[in-house]
Amino acid sequence: MVLSNAYNYINVLDRAADASWTRNDVLANNIANADTPGYKRKDVQFETYLSNAVAGTDSLDETVANIDLNELNATVYTEQPGLSYRIDGNNVDISTENVELAKNQIKYYTLMNSINQEFSRMKSALKTT
Repeated sequence: MVLSNAYNYINVLDRAADASWTRNDVLANNIANADTPGYKRKDVQFETYLSNAVAGTDSLDETVANIDLNELNATVYTEQPGLSYRIDGNNVDISTENVELAKNQIKYYTLMNSINQEFSRMKSALKTT
């Protein structure tokens, strides 16, 4: 985390990238346990926290500047612990996990690209001054 107002967007993007990385680990773990009796699918909650953090103001710049990054953390949770697709108690659908993993990888690379673009903008601004 970079401690400067100039890096507000980068810090938020960094938290989102961390959440995406955590989700990647969780999804890989779900895939690895697809045949484990009694295993329950896990997922990561982050997008709702981010939406709540940026909601309610007219200025996105002001909102991002005032986000408490210590409260913007991903949470791993067990999804629908009472649901089972199979008789062995497992609720992991391998096809769904693979789709979610591909979707999450695209999200992660998009976030990394956005962070790189923010640094490129700063670099350009510093060169012109």
